This record gives sequence, structure tokens and C-alpha cells, in this order.
Amino acid sequence: MKASDSTKNADSPLSALCQKLLARRQLIIASHRGPVDYHVTEDGEIQARRGSGGVVTALIPLNRYTELIWIASVMGEGDRRMIAEAQGKHIKSHLPGQNIYIRFVNSSRRTYHKYYNVFCNPLLWFLQHYMWNSPYTPNVDSNVYDAWETGYVPMNKAFADAVISEAKESPKPPLIMLHDYHLYLVARYIRQEIPEATLQHFIHIPWPTPSYWQLLPRAMREAICQGLCANDVVGLQTNRDVINFLQTCDAFLKEAKVDYNQRIVTNNGQRVKVNAYPVSIDVAGLQRTAFSPRVLEYERRLRSHCGEKTIVRVDRTEPSKNITRGFKAFDMLLNNHPELVGRIKFLAFLVPSRTHIRQYQRYAEEITEQVHTINEKYRSGEWEPIKVFMENNYAQAIAGMRLYDVLLVNPVIDGMNLVAKEGPVVNTRNGVLVLSESAGAYIQLRQGALPVAPADLRETMQALYTGLTMPEEEKKERQATLVRVIEEQDIADWIYQQLNDLDCIK
Repeated sequence: MKASDSTKNADSPLSALCQKLLARRQLIIASHRGPVDYHVTEDGEIQARRGSGGVVTALIPLNRYTELIWIASVMGEGDRRMIAEAQGKHIKSHLPGQNIYIRFVNSSRRTYHKYYNVFCNPLLWFLQHYMWNSPYTPNVDSNVYDAWETGYVPMNKAFADAVISEAKESPKPPLIMLHDYHLYLVARYIRQEIPEATLQHFIHIPWPTPSYWQLLPRAMREAICQGLCANDVVGLQTNRDVINFLQTCDAFLKEAKVDYNQRIVTNNGQRVKVNAYPVSIDVAGLQRTAFSPRVLEYERRLRSHCGEKTIVRVDRTEPSKNITRGFKAFDMLLNNHPELVGRIKFLAFLVPSRTHIRQYQRYAEEITEQVHTINEKYRSGEWEPIKVFMENNYAQAIAGMRLYDVLLVNPVIDGMNLVAKEGPVVNTRNGVLVLSESAGAYIQLRQGALPVAPADLRETMQALYTGLTMPEEEKKERQATLVRVIEEQDIADWIYQQLNDLDCIK
């Protein structure tokens, strides 16, 4: 089945469901990042650009079916200027084809810093990625308590106030979709003001076991659970996350009743359904992008950087992505298989991430030092084994994924990891996917991928070698398997499953 046919078939029930559900509901989305970023140019003009991040990418397709109201945090001076022009109201997106109204949540820079740079990242991010015992260990000290009380809590209240304001201005009852770890408390504040609201919270990152949540102070973890249990539906990426969430509520909410069979938590009279909705990609849209003139031009340029065989990775420079272990495994590969020296290349498309946070700065420095060491060790004439592209350039990354013989996706743990789904869809070489068993995507893609334990350098090295030397027929079969699964469970299916469950709420 062609990707376009698959998307069309998936869109038909989604379109019908949207017409049925959203004709009588006002859809309001709230997430940290919004669908549009406003930047001030050198000439002092305001320029609108599509917002970055996986949440925006996943939810933008809803705009095809209905008008969206989107609540998001101010990200820069351009957003602040737009707030001033809007005088506290929402503004219509300035990007063509977007039927989206955006309301920005503004705060002092100090409040935002505590909320995002102290509490959300790295504390919640590291906790939920099982990385609190890494070299980047946060301490729960007076700074964290202060960040919770004067950063995270007030920002969540501000988001809730913005949602409530928009909901009360609409003649239709609100259907509110909240997203990710930045907004865990929001639903409870909304429920207190609009008890009849339909609320869903989707969590894009892993949900760890209760014992890991015990690293947080009791009051904080209980408030997070209370906030999430004010929703009608809580969505997570995998069944593993669902079970962990149910056990966490069971452990920390004294009055809660947890039905593990039905996956329902009843708390303070509120019944919340907990489901797994593995996030995916817009297959047809991605393929259109992959054949765009810009991507094809990048592909032409990148060919000169490829080897006889080429390994590719695409990641943000975050410790959870396990980039340094990937390079160490590649070092072992060249050391154990000297016949590959001078013949293969490793192209790494890395996006700088949270560069203002000390832990992330250190990790980026480690990556740079490691690449330099490996290149110096094996360099021969004009050939060097690793080429890093350190920039936020999506078109270039897509072009790189078209050219891989092996795609390395080896996170320590990921909620999903969409690179593992994007790569097989755009690749032109029957490339092999090497994938961590701890990535959420592995559950769906395991039949076509080569599995690795993310800390196992020897296994990762062997998987790289197996992928590079795999017979063509097996490579073709594996890629076909991956593409079939991704097409059948694309972004339209992800949205449909959530809206269908929300439609069943009485």
C-alpha cells in the first residue's frame, strides 16, 4: 500500500470523527511551545515561523479539521510584542494555511527561568528518563523548592487561567488537550473552575516507576498525581508507561482506587481513563518534504560526505539520547574491523538543545571532544570517520536519512523517538534501523529493527556491523516491514484514537 493511500484511509474516519465531536466542542490545546514563534528581525520587523518540537509536529494536523485555540508560553521578544498588540487576547496565526488562534502565557523572566530551567529541565526531564543517577544529578535543595513554589506552580496556574478564559469566551463546551511534563498541575485548576470540561493530558516522555518518583519530595509528587487525575483521560506512549502511572497513583494517592484491568483511576470523585497512544508521524507529509527541492539539494551536497557505507544518527544533544555511547561503539567497530577504515562514514545531525543549562553544555562538550578524538585516531588523508552537522536544520536531517545504510537510534530511554519512524519512510537505500529496546518506538518496530541494549557497547558495535554487512534481500524485507507498520499507525491514527476515547466520555 502506498503511503498516500494509507494516510487517506486513516484520514477518512478521523475527518468524520472531527466533524461529529468538534462541531459541538471548542478544542483548546495547551503546550509549552506553540505552533508559531514570532522573531524580531535585524530590521525590527516581526517574522512568524513554525514552532519547533515534537508536540507541535504531532498536533498541527488537527488544524485540517477544525479551528484550534492554542495556549503556549512566550518564547522570546517577538512573542512579547505580539502579546502587546493583542492586548491580552488571542491572535490568529500569521502562517498561511493555519486556522489557529494563539494565546501566549507571559511571565517574568525570573519566574520562567525557575519553571523551565530549574524544575522542568533538568529535574523532571532527568527523573522521567531514569537519569537522576547520571553524572548530571540534580539535588532537591532550597533552589528546587523555590522553583516549584515560585516557578512551576505559578506557571501552571497561569496556563490554567488562560485556558479558562478562552473556554468561557466560547459558546461551545470546551474539549481541552494538555501536553507533557510542563503542565502537570493545570487540569486540577481548570476542573475547579469548569467542572464540566472534558480534559485530556498526553505525556510525551517516559513515566518511571513509583520508586523513581520517590526521589521527589512527597508534596510535589502527590500534587503532580492529583493534577493529572483531574483529567478524564491521561495518555502515555506505551503500555509500560501506563502500568507505571497506575502504580504511581496507587502508591501516592491515599484516597485513589486503581482498577488495573480497566486502567481507571478514581480520585476525589473524578474517574480518569489511562491509555497508551503511541505517537507517530505524518507519512504523506513527510514524503512530500523528502522530495522537496530543498531536501533534494541537501541530499546532493551530502553525497560527497558519504562513504561506501554510511551510518547516520539524528538527535538533539541531550544526555538521554546516548550520543557518546554511540560514538564509542563506532570507535570499537573501526578498531575491531580495520578493513572498514577509510570506507565507511558516520554522519551525525545534532540539534543543540537547552544550551543555557549547564548539564547540557557539558554534554555537548563531551560530544565534541569525543568526535575529535575518534577522528584523530583514524584519520587517513582526506578521509575522517565522523562528520557532525551541529545545527537545527530539519531539511538537511531528512536528506541525511535518505542516505543511510544504517540508522543508529540508541537512546538510554525515550517516550517514543520519531526519528526511528521518519528514517525508514524516507530512506532510499533499504537502510537498517539499529534501535534501543528502551525506546518507546521499539515496541512497534521490533520486527524490522536490530535491537540493542543502550549501555551495551559491544552489542551496539555488532549491530552496526550486522547492518553494514546485511544481505540486500534481508535489508529490503526489514525496511518494508518498518514502513508497513509506520503507515498503518501514522499520526492520523494517533489523533483518532485519542479523540475517539474523548468522544465516549459522558
